[in-house]
Amino acid sequence: MRRPAPGNVVTLGDGARIRIRSIEPGDRRTLEAGFERLGAESRYRRFFAPVSRLSEAQLTYLTDVDHHNHEALIALEEESGDGVGVARFVRIGGDVAEAAVVVVDDWQHRGVGAVLLDALADRAREEGIHTFAATVLASNTTAIAALSRLGVTETSRSGSEVDLSIALEGSRGAVPSLHRLLRHAAERTLHPSVSFWRRPEGSRSLPAGRRARSQGGNNGEPDSR
Repeated sequence: MRRPAPGNVVTLGDGARIRIRSIEPGDRRTLEAGFERLGAESRYRRFFAPVSRLSEAQLTYLTDVDHHNHEALIALEEESGDGVGVARFVRIGGDVAEAAVVVVDDWQHRGVGAVLLDALADRAREEGIHTFAATVLASNTTAIAALSRLGVTETSRSGSEVDLSIALEGSRGAVPSLHRLLRHAAERTLHPSVSFWRRPEGSRSLPAGRRARSQGGNNGEPDSR
């Protein structure tokens, strides 16, 4: 298991300061508290199904990650230490990973999601991932725009959803890319697919380009804070 990197402090456009670092098992209560700060509409936009709480098993899955095939970065308000957002990727095969980001309601539209996405892309490249796959609501144009700025993006629409395949830019931590993302905060999360949940024993990773819908009432771990 890779040792989590120390946090980096980022000053947002409104002057607020957040610390971004790899998530750790000790963050489970912070994650749970953040989830409670998501309103009903935010939860639906993020999970495509009603999610009322995170179980202990879900919290374990979301915080006890290997930082290679499954990475999660948490954003903490520097002054209070409260969690305000999380971005994560889960490798689904080779150099492809599903990506998601979520920001608590009262911190949306402030640039947190954009900074998290940029940092997540950097971590993905460090771990040999070159493509992000994601599914978002077609109406969620902010998230689509922010993801698309990470690299060349192919999109396909199915009903109310859009599937994205993003070829991550090769240069790590490109400053121009970060500045663009800071202007377009990805405050809406992506729809978490099956690889964000704990897979049953014996199940295999999904091939690139495929995903499974999370259904209401299942035992999956939603990517929430």
